[in-house]
Amino acid sequence: MINILKKIILFIICLVPWFVTSLVPFNQEFYNSLVLPFFTPPNIFYSIAWPITYLGIAISVFQIINLYTWEKVPKSYKLTLLINYLFNQAFTFVFFTLENTFLGFISCLGTFISCLFLYEETSKLNEKSAKYLDPYVLLSLFATVLSLTIYVLNVK
Repeated sequence: MINILKKIILFIICLVPWFVTSLVPFNQEFYNSLVLPFFTPPNIFYSIAWPITYLGIAISVFQIINLYTWEKVPKSYKLTLLINYLFNQAFTFVFFTLENTFLGFISCLGTFISCLFLYEETSKLNEKSAKYLDPYVLLSLFATVLSLTIYVLNVK
C-alpha cells in the first residue's frame, strides 16, 4: 500500500509542474487583437490538447524515473527535460504577459527543438516511454508553425 502511495505521489510530482503556466493570467484582449491565420484552432482545442499532452509527458517521465530512479537517470536526460520544460513554460509569460509575438515564436521553436532532443533521450532509455511524447512532438510543431505565422501576420 505504501509503495502504491509513493508511486501516486511521484506521478503527481511529474504532472503538476507542467500546469504552472495555467496560473499566469491569459490576456484575452491581446489575443483577440491579433491577426490570426485561417488554421488557428478554437480556444477549446488548447484546453483539451495541452492537458492531454502534459499527461503524456508526465507518464513518460514517471516511467523513466521508475525504471532508473532519479539518481541513476542520465544527466543528459535531466538537462534536456529541464531545457524543454523552461521553453515550454516561458511561452505563456512571453506571449500573453509581455505581449511579444516574436518571443512567443522563439519559445515555441525552443520547445519544439528541445522536444525532439527529449524524445531522442527518452528513446535511448525506454522506447515505450518515448511513445508518450508523440503528441507533444506534433503539438509543439503545430504551435511553432502557428506562432511563426501569428508573428509574421502581426509585424508592424
